Amino acid sequence: MNYTFVSATILLILITDPIGNIPIFANALKHVAPERRARVILREVMIAFLLLLTFMFIGETFLRVMSLSQLSLQIGGGVILFLIALRMIFPPPGTDTPESFTEPLIVPLAIPAIAGPSALATVLLLVAQAPEKRLEWIAALCVTMTVSAAVLVLAEHIQRVAGDRFVVALERLMGLVLVAVSVEMMLRGIRIFIKQLATN
Repeated sequence: MNYTFVSATILLILITDPIGNIPIFANALKHVAPERRARVILREVMIAFLLLLTFMFIGETFLRVMSLSQLSLQIGGGVILFLIALRMIFPPPGTDTPESFTEPLIVPLAIPAIAGPSALATVLLLVAQAPEKRLEWIAALCVTMTVSAAVLVLAEHIQRVAGDRFVVALERLMGLVLVAVSVEMMLRGIRIFIKQLATN
């Protein structure tokens, strides 16, 4: 797919899913002092940002080392996004983060809540498809992390004002959009594969 800055930003926001991460962060930060929660959230978002940024720069090398083609990454990425989207629409029971009485560090908030396998695969895909647009992808990632940080810092206020039902409904809507994106990715990959077979 020919992504632009705007479409890549929307895709990354859908995949990192800040709305869906609200209950995960709320549970993980339950035993953290209220005055420290914003600082912890910003630290975890920064860790996730640095990890995804690193993958943007080593993406091409990673593909070469693993002998992976852009086509396989596109189809595989579409499958992963489809599965993630289904979990957003139909969340399995008992997915809460195990309760911890210590301040969380890296796991489970930065990884995998924000920088999960789907987010890592997506930044690899963006750079693999258009390495000349790397600055655009970095800017899209910056916007995504800013949105995630803002949503998560304001999570308690959002839940209080909008209500849990609205948050759940918005999560389902984001999942529905991500289903369409993932199907489009897979269809484009399959079309390219069929064309390659026809020309060989």
